[in-house]
Amino acid sequence: MLSVSKATLRRWDKSGKLNPVRHPVNNYRVYSLESLKQFPEIRFLFDDTPHEIVIPDREYSVVELFAGAGGLALGLERAGLKCALLNEIDHWACETLRANRPNWNVIEDDVANIDFSAYRGKIDVVTGGFPCQAFSYAGKKLGFEDARGTLFYEFARAVNEIRPLIAVGENVRGLLKHDKGRTLDGMINVLDELGYDVLEPKVLKAIFYRVPQKRERLFLIAIRKDASIRFEYPRPHKKLYSLKDALKAGELYKVDVPRSEGQKYPKKKHKVMDMVPQGGYWKDLPVEVQKEYMMTSFYLGGGKTGMARRMSWEEPCLTLTCSPAQKQTERCHPDETRPFTVREYARIQTFPDDWTFEGSLSAQYKQIGNAVPVNLAFHIGEAIVKALNSQFQEINYPNLEELTPYQLQLLESSQQIYLPSD
Repeated sequence: MLSVSKATLRRWDKSGKLNPVRHPVNNYRVYSLESLKQFPEIRFLFDDTPHEIVIPDREYSVVELFAGAGGLALGLERAGLKCALLNEIDHWACETLRANRPNWNVIEDDVANIDFSAYRGKIDVVTGGFPCQAFSYAGKKLGFEDARGTLFYEFARAVNEIRPLIAVGENVRGLLKHDKGRTLDGMINVLDELGYDVLEPKVLKAIFYRVPQKRERLFLIAIRKDASIRFEYPRPHKKLYSLKDALKAGELYKVDVPRSEGQKYPKKKHKVMDMVPQGGYWKDLPVEVQKEYMMTSFYLGGGKTGMARRMSWEEPCLTLTCSPAQKQTERCHPDETRPFTVREYARIQTFPDDWTFEGSLSAQYKQIGNAVPVNLAFHIGEAIVKALNSQFQEINYPNLEELTPYQLQLLESSQQIYLPSD
């Protein structure tokens, strides 16, 4: 929650700044909520202000590039944004989009082949989770033409051809430091050249937005300079959800996770993973087993906490990868000695149970692992809708009785869990 290293936590423990107790099962350090009130980054955990209900004043449209399996698009749809076009080059991801939303305009092609000029002035938002690629600078300030050959250039080209009010770029946290920060600076320069003011990029932690997963995504928000838009990043939720909330019936899902296909461990690996306790990892194995399993990695530095890792019911899951059984980033079920199934993977990414995935088992895992968590996307969508509302008309809804039938329908479809009980 604080984005500090374990070494920093240990230093705070020794100085008395924090006074943890030891967890009775895995011996982890446990910090009380009371001791965390001193940190402004997570003060929202103690804020009882009710979550604001955000409903579109009118129908807003979005074009999404690099759409993947639809995590971002689905979240934006729930917030009230209508998908006018989705582009994706991966065949099975496109099949997933078509299977779940036959009415969506899905274009399966290289983004470089698409002309977006027909959408000019007709689209409110352009989004895209473009891959992080370095540019060639040659000692000059990066401009639009200098970004050619990168997928960010195609994102910027779409923005330039469509001229939306808001452009949203999404990427991994590592973009902040990619090429010593120059890659991100170059992207900001390009969008500025195209007539967009770029807000300070922000890393959002999925655990703060009703996602039971320790995942982080970087968001780049650009506002067209001639638009009077006030954008605010979504306010974090007070409650954090655990793996139990993802896979068991409760607030996030009404029923236990449905059964589905999943990868299995080879016999030798199964025998090793059987020894790992819930919430544990390779250091919880007998020393001789550690040496055999880790091989040369046993003698290297670093915690390597993803290796031979079994998840805990009581914590959010670690960030999902494109495969649930990679040795460096193990994601073993808390009770059963196996990787997570496809539907468990989807639940951890907050996809609904009726959202199906097409292709082979590995293709399905890849689509889910690469997705933006749906609930995180929904809250980004709410922030976008609120910003667009500010461009046209500022409306506050003090109670549900004042909403129009269209707005009530959107509210119901968003499956928000924080509506008043009465």
